[in-house]
Amino acid sequence: MDLFEYQARDLFEAHGVPVLAGAVAYTPEEARSAALKIGGKVVVKAQVKVGGRGKAGGVKLAEDSNDAFTKAGAILGMDIKGHLVRRVMIAQAAPIAEEYYVSILLDRGNRCYLAMASTAGGVEIEQVAVETPDLLAMVPIDPLVGINLEIAKSIVAQAKFPAEISDAVAHVFVALWEVFTSEDATLVEVNPLVKTEDGQIIALDGKVSLDDNAEFRHPAHAELVDIGDIDPLEQLAKEKNLNYVKLDGQVGIIGNGAGLVMSTLDVVAYAGEKFGGIRPANFLDIGGGASAQVMADGLAIILGDPAVKSVLVNVFGGITACDAVAEGIVQALDILGDSATKPLVVRLDGNNVVEGRRILSEARNPLIEQVETMDGAAERAAELAAR
Repeated sequence: MDLFEYQARDLFEAHGVPVLAGAVAYTPEEARSAALKIGGKVVVKAQVKVGGRGKAGGVKLAEDSNDAFTKAGAILGMDIKGHLVRRVMIAQAAPIAEEYYVSILLDRGNRCYLAMASTAGGVEIEQVAVETPDLLAMVPIDPLVGINLEIAKSIVAQAKFPAEISDAVAHVFVALWEVFTSEDATLVEVNPLVKTEDGQIIALDGKVSLDDNAEFRHPAHAELVDIGDIDPLEQLAKEKNLNYVKLDGQVGIIGNGAGLVMSTLDVVAYAGEKFGGIRPANFLDIGGGASAQVMADGLAIILGDPAVKSVLVNVFGGITACDAVAEGIVQALDILGDSATKPLVVRLDGNNVVEGRRILSEARNPLIEQVETMDGAAERAAELAAR
């Protein structure tokens, strides 16, 4: 989960990273109140999870609270690279002397943690890495040791920070490591980390990504989720503990196992080319336990998508046999009743497949159509969706 800048700022402050005063505002009136409380010049910053805010006009300096009201009114409602601005951050302005870059991240390619630091901040770090790689220090971090003050000073030295600020930057790294580990983050980034005209080191802009797999350890992280940016069907699936991703097609997909579902997406997309570009409407993996309730939950979510015109249930019986899956499908349709109106193409194979097919046949549900092969089932589902 990526955080908004104001959320990252609050985490930084909680763990001792030096930041300036800031507040979030959803209306121009709230922006004026926040600016009045902070006092002096403030920066009004669009809160969207995408870069390029400044170039798009989403970051503006306000001279006072009334100016903050005006600037917030201009920014709220903007579309920045497809992201609607619903809130702004009102941040204390700072007289900047120098800009730097620091971050800690999970380096998946090398299977380690990585600290990065550069005296060339304020621009995209990818640009620095390509154009001036000598200005970017990349230091692997031993997870059993972490970043203590000694290691932090080594990172700062490798990045060639000026001597007069090296200790302050090192302390920032120690605090960022605390954020990284305490919050189970996969990325903490400050760009820019600035030196002000009076010599202070301040985290002026922050980016934090949290590991969703660790959310069970952090109940408070639920408050950081932006429900407005989550597809309602994906939110419902999450509440039902289903692995669901909304796509932009017309054929709803249910399968057991991520690999099988991924293969089904490809086969449906290929088959759909014959019918005017019919495509998969979702990824839904019900896992190994295809009980009636799990199947009903999955079908309810897919059938609740107005874009879905047909559903393909593609199951390979293993630990959960095909007869249990078939019983689940029949019972699920009974549970859903009149809300189930779209055709289901079912392909069963594997453990107890003969019995599973018999159960579906004897159910005589007009919505169910059985096809023996995955290619055939995908083509039939695409054909039905095209109608």
